[in-house]
Order: sequence, then structure tokens, then C-alpha cells
Amino acid sequence: MDTDLSLRINEIFHSLQGESSTVGLPTTFIRLTGCPLRCGYCDTEYAFHEGSQIHLQDILAEVKRAGARRVCVTGGEPLAQPGCLVLLTALCDAGMHVSLETSGALNISAVDERVKIVMDLKTPGSGECDRNLESNISKLQKKDEVKFVICDHNDFEWSKAKVDQYDLQNRVGEILFSPSFSQVDYQQLAEWILRDRLQVRMQVQLHKIIWGNKPGH
Repeated sequence: MDTDLSLRINEIFHSLQGESSTVGLPTTFIRLTGCPLRCGYCDTEYAFHEGSQIHLQDILAEVKRAGARRVCVTGGEPLAQPGCLVLLTALCDAGMHVSLETSGALNISAVDERVKIVMDLKTPGSGECDRNLESNISKLQKKDEVKFVICDHNDFEWSKAKVDQYDLQNRVGEILFSPSFSQVDYQQLAEWILRDRLQVRMQVQLHKIIWGNKPGH
């Protein structure tokens, strides 16, 4: 381990996981600074530039103090910092259950095999659909998850097509359909999913329901 390594960290906090298959479970979040994308619905713009350089050992010590068995590395786009790969491996070596939330715009091939990847496929409504690095899809495994943030019915139909195109039902463990906050009504998305008999998991960002849209949760 490179003990001199430091990463630019926006925040480290302990909360309940609001998304993915581990929703509701106590989790320590490490939010890295920086992102090359500018999605129209982004709720973490404060992470684009704000942050402090923190040594890897200090990050690990803070995670240990939090006491959670699960750690989620997020952003921004965490893979925009090369040191993220070292951090992920160090967390796995420390015995943590580690997940990585990534936009899917950067290559995931060097991510530690023990990490659960939760990867977005950016929908047209995000404004960043052309940034999807679709070669990443062949690198996903059954432990991993793919998320679609749905902004409107066009996004819903686009996402359905991608699920079929890439045979995601057989490639990954979970397919997540998430309504873009304030753009798509929860009930509307639920009805679309049920109408079309989709085998996907709808998620509603539990943390926003509990605490609202603010940092540290």
C-alpha cells in the first residue's frame, strides 16, 4: 500500500444506504471530489470542486471509527482520481464490504474484483448519454448492478431497450430504475414498470425521503 497516497475527499459520513440492493443498511460513505460529467439532475454539484487532500491511512482510520461493515465510495465520479483504485483495494483488504458508485463514463477494468460496482447507464434525459463507455458492460459481473435514472417516458423506453440489448438480466445481479428527483412521479414509474412486466428494482432514494437533499446523508 502506498502510505504516501492522498485523495481529494469531499466528505466522509455515516448514514443509511439510500439506493441499490443494500438500501436501508448502515453504510460509511466516502465522497471523492471531481466529476467530468454535468448531468442535468445532478444532486452533488458541491462535490465538483470542494474537498481536502486526505492521506489514505487517515481515510481508513475515519472509516474504522465509523464502525460500519459496509463502505460506499462515491462522488462526483470517484474513478476520476487514479488513487481511487488503491483506496478500493485498501478498503477490501481491511475486511469491508465495498461498493463503488460510478457514472460508467470511465474504464472499470482495473477495479478490484472484490468491489461491487453500481454503474449508471446515462439516459438521454441526463444530457450525458453520449458519455456512456459501453465497453464497460462486458466487464460487469453478477455481483454488480446497473442503474438507470429515469427523467421521462422516453428515458424509460430507452432504458428498457438497453436492458434487452445488453441482456442485463443475465449479466448483473440487479437492474435499478430510479425516478429523477422532482422530474418523474414515483407512482408513474411504478405503473410503467408493472404495466410492462419488467424484472427490475425500482428505487426511490431513501436518504432523500428521510433527510431531504442535503450533504452528509
